[in-house]
Amino acid sequence: MKISAKGRYALQVMVDLAMHNTGESIKVKDIARRQGISEKYLEQIIGLLNKAGYVKSIRGAQGGYHLAKDPSQYTVGMILRLTEGNLSPVACLEDEVNQCERCDECETLDVWKRLAGAINMVVDGVTIADLMEKKKDRLGETDE
Repeated sequence: MKISAKGRYALQVMVDLAMHNTGESIKVKDIARRQGISEKYLEQIIGLLNKAGYVKSIRGAQGGYHLAKDPSQYTVGMILRLTEGNLSPVACLEDEVNQCERCDECETLDVWKRLAGAINMVVDGVTIADLMEKKKDRLGETDE
């Protein structure tokens, strides 16, 4: 499994919105400048996040975007599943019931199940708030 630019950028956008939350809406051009993402591509990503209800948009001259909920309520897994779809490492684990006609005799199925479990445990165990704190630590910022 390889995470696309869309998935990586969506996470960056969510962290940026969390980091720059002053109560005012944040403009796409400001996010694009800070993150080094083209405005046009960023508009597609933020549109997807908006449609999913992860961000809210405000129209008008003072318009822009902000997170719909607290950063602690979004996991990396939520954002990646939105942008990437299913995170299963193999196709036979994408559906709730394994559709593979060879699943009963597959020696590698347990490996793929364990890998899927590990992936889900990691991405569902990290929130946007965690990433925001990590960035603050890296930048030497404090909440005081």
